[in-house]
Amino acid sequence: MKAVLLRFLKDETGATAVEYGVIIAVLSLAIVGGIGQVRDGIIWLFSDNSSRLANAFGP
Repeated sequence: MKAVLLRFLKDETGATAVEYGVIIAVLSLAIVGGIGQVRDGIIWLFSDNSSRLANAFGP
């Protein structure tokens, strides 16, 4: 039983896949948060009626 436990503790074959999964999860959260910030910035940019950009694309 002790040999099986030691072999399990030394086995690192799945460590890389777990690390890549954590990296992907963190990047996904950063992208989702960034998209929200960009959306808010674009809404603010086009909501100002005195803005030249809003007047160029608006009616």
